[in-house]
Amino acid sequence: MSAEKKEIIIATFYRFFDNSKFEEIRLPLKEWCKDHDIKGIIIMAKEGVNSTISGTRINIDKFFEHVKNEYGFEFKNIKESKIDYHPFGKIKVKAKQEIVTLGMPEISGLDAGYHVKPEEWDDFISRDDVVLIDTRNTYEVILGSFEGAVNPETENFRDFPEWFEEHKEDLKGKKVAMCCTGGVRCEKSTAYVKSQGFDEVYHLDGGIINYLMKLGENAKTWYGDCFVFDKRIAIDKQISQVHNTICHNK
Repeated sequence: MSAEKKEIIIATFYRFFDNSKFEEIRLPLKEWCKDHDIKGIIIMAKEGVNSTISGTRINIDKFFEHVKNEYGFEFKNIKESKIDYHPFGKIKVKAKQEIVTLGMPEISGLDAGYHVKPEEWDDFISRDDVVLIDTRNTYEVILGSFEGAVNPETENFRDFPEWFEEHKEDLKGKKVAMCCTGGVRCEKSTAYVKSQGFDEVYHLDGGIINYLMKLGENAKTWYGDCFVFDKRIAIDKQISQVHNTICHNK
């Protein structure tokens, strides 16, 4: 008889804040995660934390209780989904210059643009005075995106400033809206666009995952599937795994 499958929670979260002690936190946190069968990736930098982890319900709850009590970390934008296996092979806790690599550590996600709620997103991006830019990489956009979204055709997120510099004259006088998978790239990219002199800059609150979780089949402007950075590869409007064979570089 085969062993009963466990329900595994996948938790995606990030936060920009002063995380100046990230170097000394990294290894103890990694060991704690190993001891509690938490897998995934946690990226830490002075500017904050960006992560997707997986584990049982009880261990995921213990994780957030532990980082709050031990390090004072609180996360309000946690997005969760369920699966019957660990979508990660192990836990990685990395120290970097940025929690999402734009190549500009001086740009703070705390200066991000205006948040647009998922329930308001379809109507907002359908306006004539709004230009929507999908800040994800080309292999992600191929799987799915929003109707009318501009694809910068970047191979890496750090390529975005170069693309924007070449096209910013075309965007003047428009409301610039941006989308990404979980929200963290948009926090950083909208902060960058604001630093270039644009005032009306917006992004999808919680990213595409939050949008699909909130709207599901009522998502009017989304087509295709959403690429995710784990063994699932992609999810559909029901946040269910999509089986396909796309190849990508991460």
